[in-house]
Amino acid sequence: GGGGGAVWGREPAAGVRRRLLPGEDVNLVLDRNINYTNSCITGCELCAMHRPMGSGEGYLLSQEEIFSKIEETIELGGTGIMMQGGLHPKLGIAYYEDLFGAIKERFDITIHSLSPPEIYHIAKVSRLSLEETFARLRAAGLDSLPGGGAEILVNEVRRRLSPKKIDADTWLAVMRSAHEAGLKSTATMMFGSVESPADRVEHLHRVRELQDETGGFRAFIPWTFQEANTGLEGTSSSSGIDYLMTLAVSRIYLDNVPSIQASWVTQGLKVAQVALMFGANDMGSTMIEENVVAAAGVNYRVGKEELVAAIRAAGRRPVQRDHAYNHLDYP
Repeated sequence: GGGGGAVWGREPAAGVRRRLLPGEDVNLVLDRNINYTNSCITGCELCAMHRPMGSGEGYLLSQEEIFSKIEETIELGGTGIMMQGGLHPKLGIAYYEDLFGAIKERFDITIHSLSPPEIYHIAKVSRLSLEETFARLRAAGLDSLPGGGAEILVNEVRRRLSPKKIDADTWLAVMRSAHEAGLKSTATMMFGSVESPADRVEHLHRVRELQDETGGFRAFIPWTFQEANTGLEGTSSSSGIDYLMTLAVSRIYLDNVPSIQASWVTQGLKVAQVALMFGANDMGSTMIEENVVAAAGVNYRVGKEELVAAIRAAGRRPVQRDHAYNHLDYP
């Protein structure tokens, strides 16, 4: 309480935010999620979007389709794309080198793409080390990494949610390798499924440890599990109060990570506004396109104007940023 949510020691989350980031700026970014394939070999219980190979419901976007989505993104004022997809068994590093190179030839846009499970899969399929994989992807045009696939960084939980996906140590190893290659990233936590409060703390602890080592995380994004249409449908999802408490604890515990992002995509805009009083300083993306959470039956949609108005209504100052967290404009 006290305008800052949870308290760790004597300083509330809002106080930590003010100490780390003085002023009233709240960031937002205009970008697009491009889910280039839904074909996936892992079949995670928590995912409503994936389709197994040979199901007849899988897709792989053509370069022309991806270019069209990027053109529309730029027309709408977008500055980046976040490409993520399933672990497709036939996509090696040459596919991504060709695609990223073609994008950079045609467009002035940030490629903030490929989660650690995808990177590890690309390296495995291509028989490359993580270091070689990152060197080649960076040369092709990859700018930074999203923090997807983290779920909860506790292997007992991961075995229940995504038994075929990389384990906690491997997720962290991929991020360490990315940071060592000069690529910054974000980190996420998907909570409210089968984990315990102690598991959430362990997740925060492991993110904090790696950040102490590399300094490569630009932001932390806690978001709640969406159960509809998944293999875990019927399990209890996190409440708004639980979300705000977890976000506040994240801001307090991760005082070595610059930004904490509110998840309007899973919580809706009103709870995201409240999150600004619980330590969040970033509203994330306008999500010109979003398919993974939508596949789980959650379809909050907002545009730039709505995000800007919501930030102002919360008594804060909106500022458009890019994926490197440079301020571009005060809309």
